[in-house]
Amino acid sequence: MKKTLLLCCALLSMTLLTAQNYSTEKIKDANGYTYEAVKNDKTGTRIYTLKNGLKVYLAQNTDEPRIQTYIPVRTGSNNDPADNTGLAHYLEHMVFKGTSKIGTQNWVKEKELIQQISDLYEKHKAETDPEKKKAIYKQIDSVSQEASKYSVANEYDKLISSLGAKGTNAHTNLNETVYKNNIPSNELEKWLMIEKERFSELVLRLFHTELEAVYEEFNRSQDNDGRLVNYELMNALFPLTPNGTQTTIGRPEHLKNPSMVAIHNYFNTYYVPNNMAVVLVGDLDFDKTIKLVDQYFGSFQYKELPMKKKLTEEPMTSIVTREVKSPTAERLTIAWRTSGPGSKEALLADMTSEILSNAGDVGLIDLNINQKQLALSAQGFSTTINDYGYFGLSLSTKEGQTLEQGRDLLFTQIDKIKKGEFDEWMLQAIVNNRKLDLMKTYESGDGLATTFYRNFIEGRTWQETLSEVDELSKITKADVIKFANDFFKDNYVIVYKRKGVNDKLVRVSNPGITPVQLNREAQSEFYKNFAALKSSDLQPVFVDFKKEIQTKKVQNTTVSFVKNITNSIARLSYVIKIGTDHNKKLSLATDLLEFLGTDKMSAEDIKKEFYKIGISYSANIGNDMSIITLSGLENNLPKGVELLENFIKNVKPDQEVYNVQVASILNNRANAKKRKESIINALVNYAKYGKDSRFRDILSEKELKEMNVAELTGIVKGITDYEHEIFFYGSDLNSILKALEKYHNLKANKPIPAAKIYNEPVTSNKVYFANYDMVQAELTRIARGEKYNPKVAGTVSVFNSYFGSGLSSIVFQEIRESKSLAYSARATYTMASDKNLDDYMSVNIGTQANKLPQAVDAISVLLNEMPRIDKQFNNAKNSSLKQIASSRIIKSNIYFNQLNLKKLGFDYDIRKDIYNDIQNLTLEATNDFFNKEVKTKQYNTAIIGKKESLDFEALKKLGSIEEVTLEEIFNY
Repeated sequence: MKKTLLLCCALLSMTLLTAQNYSTEKIKDANGYTYEAVKNDKTGTRIYTLKNGLKVYLAQNTDEPRIQTYIPVRTGSNNDPADNTGLAHYLEHMVFKGTSKIGTQNWVKEKELIQQISDLYEKHKAETDPEKKKAIYKQIDSVSQEASKYSVANEYDKLISSLGAKGTNAHTNLNETVYKNNIPSNELEKWLMIEKERFSELVLRLFHTELEAVYEEFNRSQDNDGRLVNYELMNALFPLTPNGTQTTIGRPEHLKNPSMVAIHNYFNTYYVPNNMAVVLVGDLDFDKTIKLVDQYFGSFQYKELPMKKKLTEEPMTSIVTREVKSPTAERLTIAWRTSGPGSKEALLADMTSEILSNAGDVGLIDLNINQKQLALSAQGFSTTINDYGYFGLSLSTKEGQTLEQGRDLLFTQIDKIKKGEFDEWMLQAIVNNRKLDLMKTYESGDGLATTFYRNFIEGRTWQETLSEVDELSKITKADVIKFANDFFKDNYVIVYKRKGVNDKLVRVSNPGITPVQLNREAQSEFYKNFAALKSSDLQPVFVDFKKEIQTKKVQNTTVSFVKNITNSIARLSYVIKIGTDHNKKLSLATDLLEFLGTDKMSAEDIKKEFYKIGISYSANIGNDMSIITLSGLENNLPKGVELLENFIKNVKPDQEVYNVQVASILNNRANAKKRKESIINALVNYAKYGKDSRFRDILSEKELKEMNVAELTGIVKGITDYEHEIFFYGSDLNSILKALEKYHNLKANKPIPAAKIYNEPVTSNKVYFANYDMVQAELTRIARGEKYNPKVAGTVSVFNSYFGSGLSSIVFQEIRESKSLAYSARATYTMASDKNLDDYMSVNIGTQANKLPQAVDAISVLLNEMPRIDKQFNNAKNSSLKQIASSRIIKSNIYFNQLNLKKLGFDYDIRKDIYNDIQNLTLEATNDFFNKEVKTKQYNTAIIGKKESLDFEALKKLGSIEEVTLEEIFNY
């Protein structure tokens, strides 16, 4: 057995471990522009630096005629003034508001009013008397109402969506602010035109309504345990620098007392070309693209940046302990400070974290804590944040286990590393699997583009980034042992997240903002001129499944094949038409596999073997289908088939292991009833389906405890005896067929058992409320629609874009932009995934509890009558057409798309029908759809919030109210 393992490891080594000679070259392109390229870089990346200092990262990906774009700015909340925290993040929001050309009907008049608002905010900030501050804010509200008469809300999003853009968003962090769009490749120049104008100047339009949206985001962060723990962790790790003394979201007192002057100063200081980059990855021509980027962004003026003060912390010499309390389950996080990205210490920390826990689940923590189920979950990790980084450990405790006991479990694994009690082969396997992960990352446009912008933010060269894995491969076991003994001292931070009342919650009052005017029909001169511009046509391409998918009958089993022409990664899936509707014990049985072995191999040995050959396996158990998948290096996939088949056929029952898992399941169930997100999910399900639902139809505690584990392993052993099909995505079908013929049961003919039918009850104006101590309230209204009807698919696509999803949708504009009633506001009509099921209409909002009455009224108005704006509808319609025309179903998605279409009764790409239907769609027809499928339906409502903070009289407008217990919605 050991010889086989070593041979497999050697094969993987030959495949991936060859070190590359990366060196940077400077090359001139056809236009005379000089770019940097790295020798042996398989991505073919070009990095330009324009005369004004702007970095431009270009790479090609021709999977579909689209381009992933990022515009990163090398600044974030670390550059916030100490008395204006949250500024960088708020600025990010305001960059979507337009300029003196975008988003205005009359800039001369609007400019004067915006200046008045700015002056009032300075006065408001300086005033200390609370009543006088309120009076000034009323003035701000009044002038803002007047200024909104000249604005055009969300015109940037209307412009960008008119291109057929997707994923329009942005984020801010400690050292970065990044703007995102995915666009059709034929719209590149028009995108550049918009972005050039967008970043040319800052106009703080509709300022006070967006400020409330940011405060709503602050409230959401208060209800997020992960953020609360991270704030304490960072503050303790970095007590002297903005890394820890400031949060990206900002302090509430600063958010409520902003300075428009300070925001302008920040923009003018940091949003300069020599501090920015343009990242483009997709179907592009290098020479044409750089010329266009220079044409639009080359005119920005270089500007000296302020001298960057090096962030320096005093060495940590003691243990720093912090506590966070909230209603959720207990857990702990431990962290040691490290050096920044690319440093030897950061690499060693990275390697050490992988030795503790990794994707193969064969690290020390994986095997000695998680595998043995000594805690609910535990992991090691490392991260970098420019100047510094940190190495972390985290653990969630089991019922009856103290956080201190969890801490000791983690430290035991650190001690093992110090003593060298880990397998040396793991270092090589970690490097191999890291290279495999990079191969997967770089094959997607977004993955590569994300790597580029992170590279830019960290100030690293592309050569350094490409060479990092080779540097990692030079680390020896002796290096790791020395690092562990030198690094892991009593100089760490430990944050205990205990169950209790969070006494740090900030509850705020509703400021009473007067809704601003949206001017939905209005357009700026910029928009009018832009709309007249023409782009080259991009024709849709629809999949011919019969052509793209090869099928072959092998004994009783159909094998489908899609050829991979991109890289050496392959995927093999067993698709079995049996799920939890057929046997609700199925997911329990497959989940148990993680902890079981065979008569010849332990669970640990099985995981190690898969990890060594760069193959992973997974079981995705759905309601009506189960998919068991192997993925990784194609050369080693036949060996993966042998391992998996041997494992499934010879899995050995272990009642003791199962009993421990039952305890973990019950523990997780108890924790779910403490988590806001889990409660919301359960409550919405209850409002949608009532008591007879899949979610509630679970194995009881009694059933779990009385289960014989042999019954579960029997389910696993027999799963591929049922009729099933096989899908392979790779390059060499013959090798896989040989492996399947040798190891897999291709004669499977066991008929699929009958599935349990779950009814979809009619929704009937009922309100289900669950009490939870939180700052915000989360509300979902949901209505059952008609049975799946393919004839409305095109209408639904445009309706969702027009009415309820996206920054320029009716719901978002009305709830957030005009009235500032919520951070999140979304309405979506969801078509059934099976021709025998029903569609659903849902509306979701998250808002301060004291804004709920107004939010309820606003939603009710919108669901009663859909505003009809021709220009906005046409924009949504054209955007939907462009998205279809520029999207491609590729690679393994070809097979799984066909698989999903079969449930709907189709054997062809129905996007062709949808595209044709959208071309002929009118606003009148969309309004008819609204009146029939949205307006006339009865809605059930799910709402979670702090009972004392909610206005139940307002909720009565939505229907009869029933307070439900957690036991009712979870059924345990």
